[in-house]
Amino acid sequence: MDVPATLPALVARAAERFAGDEALVGDGIRLTFAGLHDAVLDATRALVACDVAPGERIALWAPNATRWVIAALAVHASGAVLVPLNTRFRGDEAAWILARSRARILLTVRDFLGGDHVALLRSSATPLPDLAAITTLDDAPSGDGCTSWRDLLARGEPVSALEARTRAAAVRGDDPCDVLFTSGTTGRPKGALLAHAATVRAFDAWAQVVGLRRGDRYLVVNPFFHAFGLKAGIVAALSVGATIVPHAVFDVAEVARRVAEERISVLPGPPALYQSLLDDPRCDRAALRTLRLAVTGAATVPVELVHRMRDELGFASVVTGYGLTEATGIVTMCRHDDPPDVIARTAGRAIPGVELRLVDDDGHDVPDGTPGEILVHGFNVMRGYLDDPEATAAAIDADGWLHTGDVGVRDAAGNLTITDRKKDLFIVGGFNAYPAEIERVLAEHPAIAEVAVVGMPDERLGEVGCAFVVPRAGHALVERELIAWSRARMANFKVPRRVVAVDALPRNASGKVLRVELRAAARRS
Repeated sequence: MDVPATLPALVARAAERFAGDEALVGDGIRLTFAGLHDAVLDATRALVACDVAPGERIALWAPNATRWVIAALAVHASGAVLVPLNTRFRGDEAAWILARSRARILLTVRDFLGGDHVALLRSSATPLPDLAAITTLDDAPSGDGCTSWRDLLARGEPVSALEARTRAAAVRGDDPCDVLFTSGTTGRPKGALLAHAATVRAFDAWAQVVGLRRGDRYLVVNPFFHAFGLKAGIVAALSVGATIVPHAVFDVAEVARRVAEERISVLPGPPALYQSLLDDPRCDRAALRTLRLAVTGAATVPVELVHRMRDELGFASVVTGYGLTEATGIVTMCRHDDPPDVIARTAGRAIPGVELRLVDDDGHDVPDGTPGEILVHGFNVMRGYLDDPEATAAAIDADGWLHTGDVGVRDAAGNLTITDRKKDLFIVGGFNAYPAEIERVLAEHPAIAEVAVVGMPDERLGEVGCAFVVPRAGHALVERELIAWSRARMANFKVPRRVVAVDALPRNASGKVLRVELRAAARRS
């Protein structure tokens, strides 16, 4: 069957094909696919009433919830471009992305994990001249310069359904659907522009490859602000008719309860999620008996974990893969019928329509079994970085190959194994953490003269940050105090878990910090 060219067309097709099936469940709401289509249409009418123009950016800073799904799909249907923000961001981090993307409207919440996103944003000194309106997706009433979700919907009542449908029909496949900000080695995030047609095609293929199917009930623990949650969660489910069950914060007992209550069959996540389910005594294994499909990645997956997921958690299928934001979140996937050693050892083969090359430092292809930088070519490659032609040219060469900065080895069957990273990032529970970005914040501490951050192994999260710090003369550093200081200024996954005071950072002859030595020291500490 032909794949729709846009996300609004995908929503409309799902409403026709799966009309009475349950589409979205949570927060006291149960919507069929037809009902979801209607809810998205109402929200689209509201955005049209707010004079949202095609191509404008609308930011969404909120935890996984049913209104997140409706709001995001309405942004797409209005022709606007979605800018998701990490829920763990502090005020300055969020403000920087809002300013960089020139977002005109922010959809957010006033209560998440004891924090108020509106208050956090207003605590920032970053000017936001383009931000014209803030709408709260939770049940906070209008006021204090914010509009409630209910009042926003009421504003759309004068706009006809026909006008909203006409706006959705005007969206084209090569139009950008979202800007996903991904940090870089320069220390500032870059916004990857991703297109409608690439998104729909990539995650229709993802759904087929992993074996997602109509009637599956999909607990989306992966955050919607991330490509995995947004695209492998919402888009893939719409493609095949699976029920989306958003889950805001991972907690073993709560996840087990919802799996049993909603008869969940699909539970993707980073390896740390499954390790927690296996190791936490609060997890009722009997409650997980409906689970069928697990999809993981973002870190090394021990073959023993794959076996335990099947034997102890009851998953019939465990699938791994590799992707990056600049490639619409997906490059390779194992297939759901691959043997456990292939799933644990590799990230699978390229999805249909995508090519891979592995090259040496001179750009020459390397043979199978030899490490090389991973280059990606195909429909899934981003349109470029938002308003950053230099960074785009550095990432995508003249022939359209995306240079990922990741190093891998390919076997004779085409399976890719990720072996290293040319970039310095490390992955904390599925989230990319970039040393330059963390170091930029830590350098503001009055007691720090120099700092270098590397990843170190962690049993639960895969990797966590370790900061090597050269103190300023006359200052003493207390590890717990610096960690607490960091938590107030950056998302939790970026916060170093270890702080090591050193007299000097190891450097080569050209003055570059020798991170290899620091990683070795972190493993020993």
